Amino acid sequence: MARLIAPATKIARKFGEPIFGYDKVLEKKNYPPGMHGMSKKRKGSSEYGVQLKEKQKAKNTYGVLERQFYKTFVEAARRKGNTGENLMQLLESRLDNVVYRLGVAPTRMAARQLVSHKHVTVNGEVINIPSYQLKAGDKVGVREKSKANVAITSNLSATGKRNAWLDWNEKSMEGTYLSLPHKDEIPENINVQLIVELYSK
Repeated sequence: MARLIAPATKIARKFGEPIFGYDKVLEKKNYPPGMHGMSKKRKGSSEYGVQLKEKQKAKNTYGVLERQFYKTFVEAARRKGNTGENLMQLLESRLDNVVYRLGVAPTRMAARQLVSHKHVTVNGEVINIPSYQLKAGDKVGVREKSKANVAITSNLSATGKRNAWLDWNEKSMEGTYLSLPHKDEIPENINVQLIVELYSK
């Protein structure tokens, strides 16, 4: 299974945002990595460079590699409606992302590991495919044997308010994917229009 293995903090500093979650290093070094990180002589990016950087930010945020990201974009373009919004909805509908949004895991990378290690069920069946696409009404839960897992229970106890398009039953440790999220309900700071323009060239 292909996965991103680059240093998370270094990637986050590249974009100047905590795209993998809170990172104390960004508080001290909120500038690009490298010996010219704080230099005023850094050249401004071209239009293509800005678009490419936005795509890279989206890929790193959701933990998707190039080939899979492009296939997701093609599917978004095929569907009716706004391609950019469709793309974000497809990325948000990934099983690993929903496990993260429900608070079962503290990061998407941790959620991906939980799914791969068969700790997660969808509609009662164990699914170990992080990219599995959920549909409205699907129920995502913690496998019976994993409900006593300390890492999972501690994450759930620390989780605050969840997204409006998800519902969580604390007693059964199961969440429901209510509907596709509206663009205003997705908190990620991604200018998806730049990605659409990049792929439209």
